[in-house]
Formats: sequence, C-alpha cells, structure tokens
Amino acid sequence: METSTAQSIKLSIMSATGLSKDALHIYVGMAVYLMLVAIIRRHRPYIGWLVVFILACVGEWVDRQDDIGSFGYWRWQASVHDILNTLFWPTVLTLIWLLKCRRKTGAHL
Repeated sequence: METSTAQSIKLSIMSATGLSKDALHIYVGMAVYLMLVAIIRRHRPYIGWLVVFILACVGEWVDRQDDIGSFGYWRWQASVHDILNTLFWPTVLTLIWLLKCRRKTGAHL
C-alpha cells in the first residue's frame, strides 16, 4: 500500500506537531476561518464558513481517492467525521454572529 503525497504531508504535519488527525482538522478549520474573517472584514463570517466547508470537502475528496486506491472503497464515515470536526467551531462562531446580528436588528427567532 503506497502513501499518496497528500497523506504523506498530513502524516508529516502530525508527526512534527504531535497533533492527532482530529485535532489537525479542528485547528486547520479554525485557522482558515479566522484568517478569512479577518481578511474579509465585512462582518460576513458565513463566507469564511463556506470556504472552510469547500476546502474540507476538497480534502475529503482527496482522501476518498486515497481510500479507493488503498482499500478499494471509500471510508465515507471517516470523511463525514473529518468534515464535522473541521466545521464545528466555524459553525459555532458563525451561529453566534448570526444571533448577535438578529438581536441588533430587533428580529425575533
């Protein structure tokens, strides 16, 4: 079983940082989200959330290709788990922002 370039990079980062795969997803998701929110500065964190979602899906597509090459099938449950880990905190922060905006405008839930 040969390791792809993408998997080699992930394994190298995990080895260098001592982070688990799950922690790596959480940190990368938050870092990308916070960078985008800081860059956009238009108070639209949902754009940052959408970009994190797209990047997470692209990453899992690469993992899917690796799974098929290595195992002969896609471990889709692992991909769903990784996407949820990546999106958890960006989702929480975006929801807090949306609720805060609703309160400011006087809108009711």
